[in-house]
Amino acid sequence: MAWRSSGSSNAALVNNLAANGLITDPRVKNAMLSVDRAHYSPALPYEDSPQRIGYSATISAPHMHASACESLLPFLKPGSKVLDIGSGSGYLTHVLAELVKPGGTVIGVDHIQPLVDLAARNMAKSKEGRELLESGTVKFIKADGRKGWPEGAPYDAIHVGAAAAEHHVALTDQLKAPGRLFVPVEEGWMQHIYVIDKKEDGSLERKKLYGVQYVPLTDAPES
Repeated sequence: MAWRSSGSSNAALVNNLAANGLITDPRVKNAMLSVDRAHYSPALPYEDSPQRIGYSATISAPHMHASACESLLPFLKPGSKVLDIGSGSGYLTHVLAELVKPGGTVIGVDHIQPLVDLAARNMAKSKEGRELLESGTVKFIKADGRKGWPEGAPYDAIHVGAAAAEHHVALTDQLKAPGRLFVPVEEGWMQHIYVIDKKEDGSLERKKLYGVQYVPLTDAPES
């Protein structure tokens, strides 16, 4: 149904995603309605497909962002702390912030400084985005996402927007107990989404969801 979900406006896109069963929770729908993808995607913002944003990076298709939000939703509450690895354009970071305000924080991490700068500029295009930045609800940093961001840990939820070559222990170590990680993982020629729950006793439960295609999770290239 994803290919039928594109629209002529942000509202049309989100409403089509909901009509096609790709958004099922009203909280996620309202959060995505409140963030205009045109501020974050340089071309075809209301198409339900990934779009290039430069530096070999993309903004994921809207249905993937919806899936990530719905998978993490039990841990996205007012006051929650979230880490968004591979924040890219900043779009999902903004949507996540809508889901954890008031009182929550979202840290967007990317390993390419121009993308860190781009995300902040994109968010500043709207009054709501500027308020999130100025209040400290959202901040963008340059770092190796494979190592998470221990300075802000522990997190209620961690989203990874690039394919990991393995299950990085650093990320689950930075989860609260309970907490949840959403991460695409490379498996041979394939990639699959995993949802990893950290239980109250610290044990981990991994669930393999569906096949995907993401750019790889890497550190910044050598200059």
